[in-house]
Amino acid sequence: MLSRPHAPRRSGPTAWAALALALALVASLTPAVAMAQESASAPLAQPATATATVATPAAATVTKETVENPYDLKHLWAQGDIVARGTLIILVIMSFASWYILVTKLFESFKLSAEARAARKTFFKSATLPDGIKSLKGGSAFQFIAESGVDAGKDHAGELTANIDRNTWVGMSVQRAIENVQSRLQDGLAVLATVGSTAPFVGLFGTVWGILNALTAIGIAGQASIDKVAGPVGESLLMTAIGLAVAVPAVLGYNWLVRRNKVTMESVRSFGADLHGELLGSRATAR
Repeated sequence: MLSRPHAPRRSGPTAWAALALALALVASLTPAVAMAQESASAPLAQPATATATVATPAAATVTKETVENPYDLKHLWAQGDIVARGTLIILVIMSFASWYILVTKLFESFKLSAEARAARKTFFKSATLPDGIKSLKGGSAFQFIAESGVDAGKDHAGELTANIDRNTWVGMSVQRAIENVQSRLQDGLAVLATVGSTAPFVGLFGTVWGILNALTAIGIAGQASIDKVAGPVGESLLMTAIGLAVAVPAVLGYNWLVRRNKVTMESVRSFGADLHGELLGSRATAR
C-alpha cells in the first residue's frame, strides 16, 4: 500500500507576514495612545496653574502681625497692686528730683565760674573799693563776699571788737562769707547721694514683691505654668531695671558736681584771699 505524499509547509513566509502586520498595527496605535495621555494629563495641569494664580493675590495681601507686649510699663501699672504702683511712683519721684537738682546745680556752677572770671578782670582794676563792688554783678556771690569784708572793716571800730585785731576780724568775716557760698553751692547734693544709694534697693523691693506674687499665683493654680509666672516675674525684673536707671544718673551727677564745685570754690577762695589783703591795705593807706 502506497502512502500519500504530504504537501510542503509554507509556515516561513506566513509567520513573517503576520509579524510585520502586528508591528504595523502597533506603530499606527502609538500616536493615538500618546495623544490620549496628553489629553488626560492636560486637565490636571490646568487646575494647578489656576491654583497658583489664585494664590498669588493672597500672598500679596499678607500683612505683618504685631504682637502687643504684655509686660511693658502700661501693663505694669494696670495689672500691679497698690504696692507695685507705690514703688513705681516713688522711683519716678526720685528720678525727677535727681534730674532737677542735677540740671539746676550744674547751671549754678557754670554761672559762678563765669562770675569768677568777670570779678578777676574788673574788681581789682577799680580805683576804690566802692567802685570795685559796683563793678561786680548785683546779687552775685562775689559781691556778697566783698560787701561782707567791707562791713566787717567798718564794724571793727566798736568796743566789743577792740580785743580782736583787724586782720583776724576781717579774715573771719570773709571766711564765713566764703563758707556760706560753698554751703549754697552744695545744696541738693545730699538728695543725689540719697537717690543714688537707695534707688537700687527700692527697685529690689519691687522685684521681691513681684516674685512673691508669682509664687502666690503658682500656689493658687497648683501648677507652675508659664502664664502664671511670666507676668509677675516680668514686672519684678522691670522694677529692678527702673531702680538702676534712677540710681546711675544720680551717682554720676553727684560725683561730677562734687568735682566741679571743688574747682569753682578754688576761684572763690582765691578772690576772698585777695580781697582780704586789699581790705587790710586800704586800711593802712587810710591811716
